[in-house]
Amino acid sequence: MTDFLRRPATDPTALADIMTPAQLLVTLAPEEGIAAAVARHLPNVPWEYVGASSPGPWPEARAMLVGDVRREIPAWTASQTPALKFVQRVWTGLDRFPFERFPPAVQVAGNVGAFGAAVGEHAVVLLLALAHDVRGNHEQVREGHLGATGNRRALRGGIAVLLGFGEIATEVARRLTPFGVHVRGVSRTGAPRPMAERIYPASELREAVVEADFVVDCRPSTLATRGTIDESLLRSMKPTAIYVNVGRGATVDEEALYRHLLARPEFRAGTDVWWDEDHSTGRLRTRFPFADLPNFLGSPHNAAESADSEERGLSLALENLARFFSGGEAPRHIADRRDYVRE
Repeated sequence: MTDFLRRPATDPTALADIMTPAQLLVTLAPEEGIAAAVARHLPNVPWEYVGASSPGPWPEARAMLVGDVRREIPAWTASQTPALKFVQRVWTGLDRFPFERFPPAVQVAGNVGAFGAAVGEHAVVLLLALAHDVRGNHEQVREGHLGATGNRRALRGGIAVLLGFGEIATEVARRLTPFGVHVRGVSRTGAPRPMAERIYPASELREAVVEADFVVDCRPSTLATRGTIDESLLRSMKPTAIYVNVGRGATVDEEALYRHLLARPEFRAGTDVWWDEDHSTGRLRTRFPFADLPNFLGSPHNAAESADSEERGLSLALENLARFFSGGEAPRHIADRRDYVRE
């Protein structure tokens, strides 16, 4: 569907504008808010909505704004957009992005930082709920009992190790510091960060988590991170540690985590991200009954949702597209395909 909202219908130049070949293709579901945002951030860029039934080709299209490419434009091929140079995803993660459908010269960017504040806050919510045994307290209320469960733990004075010290981890650190938590981190390089007492390189993941009271996983799912929280690493953590995952489910061995929680009731875990997520149907599935465990807490991959999250995410994605179209500033957060695709 071609977008007719770029200019009012009464504008005498509207027809000429509609006939201008699109330089930006938007595969998101058409909404008035999207049209207004594009007009605000990219006033001089001709654009068009495209979907599963859009015929193409789009010979002048230089960029795309996408959500889920597989679902939105399943029949699209690179031959339909020979001038394409840049793809901006409205969401952050790129582990499910079909890099194989795009020529190597096309740059792809995730929407890094767009949802950092909301996800960081949610991570702390999970951590606090697990530390204070909110689930156990609720069961006591259900049973009509007064008094503490005896399972509450203070955050104050504890060591939190944040895995993947990017935008989300920075937001987590900003919220944990006032609790008197000692914040450490793990990143690819181990370069110092202002919000952390110490940063370990990824090669020292085991050394980083050994002393942790709290481990918060904020990492994307890449070839280097998938399955790194395995049985051996879980055993290296404190028996009383709390593990929270707001990054990607694939960084954790699902069975290993379940067995660890089952065998060590003092160990606690919470996750917002799952191993089998079908966003087209809105369903998540697990191979093991995590929700039945008293030392586990989950949320349905909704950490990024807040009153203004969609508006903010769209705005930041369009700001990065504006950098591309301006030609003066390079777009930010360009993905390295080698992190996701084996060569």
